[in-house]
Amino acid sequence: MAASSKIQALWNHPAGPKTIHFWAPTFKWGITIANVADFSKPPEAISYPQQLAVAVSGLIWARYSTVVTPKNWNLFSVSLGMSGPGIYQLVRKIRHDYLEKSVADEGGGMVTKDS
Repeated sequence: MAASSKIQALWNHPAGPKTIHFWAPTFKWGITIANVADFSKPPEAISYPQQLAVAVSGLIWARYSTVVTPKNWNLFSVSLGMSGPGIYQLVRKIRHDYLEKSVADEGGGMVTKDS
């Protein structure tokens, strides 16, 4: 009996499955899934503007979802889910572009057989 009342409460919630407030964030998971699939891409193929937009918009919408009425926890979760991989991709790109380059410039990046 308790499970059915929780399902009914979810169904009738102002941000529940009967509203766009449920389905729009649910479909945003596609962005997160695509970004996670791009983890196997080489860092050279990562775009700073794209990943910055994904990460920052995720953080902004996560904050927004907690201040609107009713609170939209589905939007909150997908927004954090978007920002996490976006930040990870930015870190990969920064590491590749700046940290590995500085190690190679110092001569520490090249290891030969004779070393």
